[in-house]
Amino acid sequence: MSHRGPVRVADRHAFDTLIDARSPAEYALDHIPGAINCPVLDDEERRIVGTIYKQQGAFEARRVGGAMVAANLARHLREQFADRPARWKPLVYCWRGGMRSGSMVTWLRLVGWDAQQLAGGYKSWRRHVMDRLAQLAPQLPLRVLCGPTGSAKTRVLQALAARGEQVLDLEACARHRGSVLGAWPGVEQPSQTAFETALLHTLEPLDIHRTIYVEAESSKIGRLAVPQPLVQRLRASPCIEIAATAPARLDYLLRDYANLGDDPALLARQLGVLKELHGKQVITRWQEWAQEGALRPLFTELMALHYDPLYARSQSTHLHQWAARRSLASDDLTAAGIDALAEQVQALD
Repeated sequence: MSHRGPVRVADRHAFDTLIDARSPAEYALDHIPGAINCPVLDDEERRIVGTIYKQQGAFEARRVGGAMVAANLARHLREQFADRPARWKPLVYCWRGGMRSGSMVTWLRLVGWDAQQLAGGYKSWRRHVMDRLAQLAPQLPLRVLCGPTGSAKTRVLQALAARGEQVLDLEACARHRGSVLGAWPGVEQPSQTAFETALLHTLEPLDIHRTIYVEAESSKIGRLAVPQPLVQRLRASPCIEIAATAPARLDYLLRDYANLGDDPALLARQLGVLKELHGKQVITRWQEWAQEGALRPLFTELMALHYDPLYARSQSTHLHQWAARRSLASDDLTAAGIDALAEQVQALD
């Protein structure tokens, strides 16, 4: 049986299984990629122990909590760990690398497994994520796809990926299209910490000696903030503009945002947040179209009065190489037209 001390985040890949011993709610908020959740205290038990600690002190909290921990560990041994071989090497972490992961490691070692504890727990993972993002971002050879809303930039990214190119899909990590109406239907955005974990998980396997394509984004995607080192690198990188015609963009939006017509009341409420920008009269007209399911006139005006002016103002301000951008014209944003654009983007490098 090994008696090594706690291990570092960088050593996690040397283990057979990564175990998150925190509560299900903590795990759902964010966790190390690949970790399985085997809580030593569930959410309600953690609440109870915390209340006892505040009201009665540490000893009583440990006494009550210890019984809960023992019961949960026994269940994991009977169920989750029942088929693990004698040579199994798990790495366990909790919030700070304290009692929760320590108690699990102790029991797993008593069984005979070479269990180890992650030094600093989840907090050390968070430091690792932010440090690595700050280190990686300035090295990324980004090419930034630009174009007003409806230019199919995300689809072009996906087509580039299908052609073997490296892409960083910020909207996929954020689970949001980035625009005011960009929420994914029926999908919640991740927490800020889970978003940052997803970014690092996407970036680390990429080859920094090959081009990485990314879509131009603001510093926020929905309610999530893009880490500043990545924002700065994106804004400093060369730009490729997709100059699609207005009719092609409108047709694309009507296909890609068709789900907005499924809940007219929700769409009308979302449009209400633009009242300060466009005034009551314009928003009332847009909301009436939303309620009627009249997406074509609605999207036509949204493009002309909201998205395009916003795009015109923001690109030259935020993208430092905007003046030197390369432009690709398109009047076809069907699947075939998008693949043709991806081919043209590849030819530019």
